[in-house]
Amino acid sequence: MLYWLLFVKLQHYVAPFRIFRYVTFRTAFASLTALFTALIVGPLVINRLRDFQIGQYIREEGPKAHQKKAGTPTMGGLLIVIAIVVPTLLWADLGNRFVWIAVFSTCAFAAIGFTDDYTKVTRRRNLGLTGRAKLGLQIATSIVIASMLIAMQAYNLYSTKLIVPFLKQFHPDLVMSTLEKYPHIWPLAFLPFIAFVAFVIVGASNAVNLTDGLDGLAIGCTVIAAGALAVLTYVSGHATFATYLELQRMPQVAELTIFCGAMVGASIGFLWYNAHPAEVFMGDVGSLALGGAIGTVAVIIKQELLLPFIGGVFVIEAVSVILQVGSYKLRKKRIFKMAPLHHHFELMGWSESKIIVRFWIASLIFALFALTTLKLR
Repeated sequence: MLYWLLFVKLQHYVAPFRIFRYVTFRTAFASLTALFTALIVGPLVINRLRDFQIGQYIREEGPKAHQKKAGTPTMGGLLIVIAIVVPTLLWADLGNRFVWIAVFSTCAFAAIGFTDDYTKVTRRRNLGLTGRAKLGLQIATSIVIASMLIAMQAYNLYSTKLIVPFLKQFHPDLVMSTLEKYPHIWPLAFLPFIAFVAFVIVGASNAVNLTDGLDGLAIGCTVIAAGALAVLTYVSGHATFATYLELQRMPQVAELTIFCGAMVGASIGFLWYNAHPAEVFMGDVGSLALGGAIGTVAVIIKQELLLPFIGGVFVIEAVSVILQVGSYKLRKKRIFKMAPLHHHFELMGWSESKIIVRFWIASLIFALFALTTLKLR
């Protein structure tokens, strides 16, 4: 919106406004806009949640120290979504289709989370949507996103080829490889790609959701992951950097740098109120939206296989739950004292603040490693 006004319309009359054509400049402005939006709107949202008595319900089988958090306003993820979407619409080129896909993903997953949180509040217990209902809605949203990307492939704006870390000459195409094997069932050739996209986005969304168990843990890791994605998005859309790093150049994805910058700013702003002891929790409306946004950006810039490193802590938390559930069902024994993993360390006697900071450090190490793989190819 402001990009259209200041650059497209006014650059011919006010020469300094030409600076708004630079993605880096608008990313910085989007980050600052998101940060101040979260800081300014935060108290209003928190007070309104208190007025509506929208408080968090703590499960009884969790660490006893968490019982004192009962009643803390939840659904603060609404603040995060506002602080991401508004700056994106202000500073990004709204003629870019990738921007709209990212915004759609964020809002759609936020809607799923909102429904889940609202159900918990109305039932006054820590049970919202059923697992099947939530998963079904997430998969349906991911299928819509995958369909959008397939449609963009027809205009040579997107590719279904994968970028494999450390293997610069190996680029498997999920669509063409199937089509070559089974040309007589070409309508089904897109199914592997759709399934892969759904797995990545739904997995990322739920991984962030599982990590959101301690004050500031998930949002702090999101700041780091979104920052890494901003770098990857920028180099993927930059002709010189993409060529030097032997990446698949996608000029259109450069605008997503602004979206990622807004995610960084919004997350830092929310962390101001979510830091221990938290004044507000993001709830599913925030965690599902952030995870969906991270997964969608990774799919768009073709860094799906690098996502486990970009969001390393998220992946570890999700895997700990899978291992715990699998072990108990198969052997009737638990691997961890409690899952997700951060609860295991709590029950070992680690303080909440120590767990949070150490997980942030681990997240930073994972993100830095992910960025180094760009050259180690």
